[in-house]
Amino acid sequence: MPAATRARYKLLRFTFALSIITYVDRVCISTAAGSISNELHLNPAQMGWVFSAFTLAYAIFEIPSGRLGDTLGPRKVLTRIVLWWSAFTMATGLVWGYISLLTARFFFGAGEAGAFPNMSRSLSHWFPERERGTAHGVMFMGSRLGGAVTPLLVTPILAYAGWRTSFWIFGTLGIAWCVFWWRWFRDDPGKHPDVSLSELELIRESRTSSHNTELPLRSLFQLQLLWISLMYFCYGYSLYFYLTWLPTYLQQVRGFSRSETSVVHTFVLLTAAAASICGGRLTDILVRRYGLRIGRSIGAVALPVSGIALAGAALTSSNIAAAVLLAVAAGSGDLCLSTCWAICHDIAGDAAGTVTGCMNTFANIGGSLSPLVIGYTVKWWGSWSTPLLIAAGISVVGGLLTLPIDPRKTLQGSKH
Repeated sequence: MPAATRARYKLLRFTFALSIITYVDRVCISTAAGSISNELHLNPAQMGWVFSAFTLAYAIFEIPSGRLGDTLGPRKVLTRIVLWWSAFTMATGLVWGYISLLTARFFFGAGEAGAFPNMSRSLSHWFPERERGTAHGVMFMGSRLGGAVTPLLVTPILAYAGWRTSFWIFGTLGIAWCVFWWRWFRDDPGKHPDVSLSELELIRESRTSSHNTELPLRSLFQLQLLWISLMYFCYGYSLYFYLTWLPTYLQQVRGFSRSETSVVHTFVLLTAAAASICGGRLTDILVRRYGLRIGRSIGAVALPVSGIALAGAALTSSNIAAAVLLAVAAGSGDLCLSTCWAICHDIAGDAAGTVTGCMNTFANIGGSLSPLVIGYTVKWWGSWSTPLLIAAGISVVGGLLTLPIDPRKTLQGSKH
């Protein structure tokens, strides 16, 4: 028997790196929002539409891109996705007004759609069921680390080279990633020279099929998937406050300077990064000890805690307390992040690309509404507390929606 290999962990490093790049490109605009608004003369409602243009396009194209991964495989699809979004990241630095900025961000979102479903699908084919929660935790930790380091990277670029340069620089990262990804990755681990027979047996220990499959579209209209999607809508609605308006909130409401805002924003997203990996590890431990139903139910507690902490941040008069509560809110929400994606693999098997795409579509519908609600509320009533309390309530509802989800019940039409 050949010695056991660990090639699947190299794949995990690829997805970890891409998650960082994904959120560097995504969060860059929130850090630069003040400079962009000043140069292009945009009001809060217009910036809300700029933020939402990305998530709206992301939501529209998420299921088609995830479904494409189920049929063509993530090697080809991810390469197309990353090249597309990198091009429109750089194009953001070329805009000359409101309409051109909206257009660039819309096509950026259309290009990035399907990135996480296809990364998730690659993990499901390269990792056994008992390791998938931790693998997803590592992947999503990368996304939060990317978001966390972005303010620290963008702030000095804004000071010395301007906001346009930051988009040109960050757009090149994805192109470099694609070169190495295309050369190394294979959709089927059984066809990769770095994977030994013993590792392949481990990967396939809980699988009865290893081929691509296409889930019938009618299978998406099942109650089980509806609960998952609505729960993830609630998660996405709150998440996009941290990814879009948080720097503006910290400066305008809490009075932090630009450098202080970068530090607090980084602290909030680093807390979320730590929670992502902890949540992935926790769900794997709970599944082994208590089974899938309990092991995948972290959101029933984590999302309400997130909502309560966000409400506290909105109502407190202490800036330090608000910063800490925002970190608790973001971290509690991300504690159930890996669990949500693992549930999709539990119920969908080989069609996980389509199902995760469906779930993430709802999150991005929530993410497209959130910046608009905040932007218009601030413009019309001058209130920041009201939209944060709305987001807090939606998080609590997300926890309640977790309760009827049973990952032991697979979708009709899926293959495992």
